[in-house]
Amino acid sequence: MQKDLKKYVIIVAGGIGKRMDSPIPKQFILLGGLPLIMYTINRFREYDSGIKIVVVLPEPEIGRWNSLCRQYSFKPEHIVTGGGERRYFSVKNGLQYVNEESLVAVHDGVRPLVSTGTIKRCFDMAALKGNAVPVIEPSESVREVDVKGINRRLDREKIRLVQTPQVFRSDLLLRAYNSKYSPSYTDDATVVEQLGVNINLVPGNRENIKITTPKDMVIAEAIIGIER
Repeated sequence: MQKDLKKYVIIVAGGIGKRMDSPIPKQFILLGGLPLIMYTINRFREYDSGIKIVVVLPEPEIGRWNSLCRQYSFKPEHIVTGGGERRYFSVKNGLQYVNEESLVAVHDGVRPLVSTGTIKRCFDMAALKGNAVPVIEPSESVREVDVKGINRRLDREKIRLVQTPQVFRSDLLLRAYNSKYSPSYTDDATVVEQLGVNINLVPGNRENIKITTPKDMVIAEAIIGIER
């Protein structure tokens, strides 16, 4: 019988979101009546109330976060740590709190609309095969542009758009993040992949958008309105 592993989620919100054009970091903008990142955390607690939560924030914003937790009576138990210059270093900071054999999800703090179904598929696949990354199929045509500006059609049937949470066995993720940083590391899958590991894809959910611009907030509020 397969051993049940403890579950962790590292919620990465180490940036300030310049494209949001907001006086406060985008992870703290209100969504559905709560600071956006609280909405994200609640999604994981809906999936598993016992999941261990590590929140990675810009160091200067930790005080603001603590104040918001008091203001909104936000009680879920979690660890807070400071972020790094790049996402890679923010994840690495979060991983220092993973101290047991476990399954570790890494999730963008500004993806509040991940479904519990997507989270479950990721953890289930990672428990079975060591890792899992949620993806969706593109609905539009796709073209590749090279450094000379020459473009060509790509077969969208072979393309997948990557989301989070990306879930890994803790030993695998910790080993991958002991490697030297490379600018080619765009997500956790690319960090793990350099070990020669095959990445397992599972279906994501199309609503699981990354909030980047004010228009994304409008879309997210509309989706929340439909869900209610």
